[in-house]
Amino acid sequence: MERWTVALILILTTLGPSLVIAVIGAASIRALSRNPAAAPKIQTTMILAFTFAAAIAVLALLILFHVFTSR
Repeated sequence: MERWTVALILILTTLGPSLVIAVIGAASIRALSRNPAAAPKIQTTMILAFTFAAAIAVLALLILFHVFTSR
């Protein structure tokens, strides 16, 4: 049972930020196609959002491994 719990949490902690990154990428491409002159602002915001999404994924995985390996 514990293996299924770990697998489910692992899937959720990787799938959530992955979906966020996909949505951010799609929105930034759409914004760049509408207004190419705003590329520096859009790119900065996009990279910042990617960084936060990746940080959330890393923190979630670290917490997951800490909780299930401390037993």
